[in-house]
Amino acid sequence: QVQLVESGGGLVQAGGSLRLSCAASGISFSIYAMGWYRQAPGKQRELVARILSSGSTDYADSVTGRFTISRDNAKNTVYLQMNSLKPDDTAVYYCNAHFLTLNYWGQGTQVTVSS
Repeated sequence: QVQLVESGGGLVQAGGSLRLSCAASGISFSIYAMGWYRQAPGKQRELVARILSSGSTDYADSVTGRFTISRDNAKNTVYLQMNSLKPDDTAVYYCNAHFLTLNYWGQGTQVTVSS
């Protein structure tokens, strides 16, 4: 059974930082591309950051320079370090694991940034 369990969300003031974690089980973690997506109320889910099995990363323009994605294959965990948070970053953040036709989602964690 595949599980992606996010943690680390919460309420933070603008300019603050949070670190999200996503612990994966039931998959060969190291071969998967791992991503963080977010969905704000009334908006579509969007890609925030992604890290490939090679370690290559890419980011949404809106978070470049503020967010950093990383992975620890020994712990089957992917992280999202979020700095200089803005109210526009408020959303539910979802972890994603993708390999060929396989695609899995976590349950999401709420991030709320107050102004």
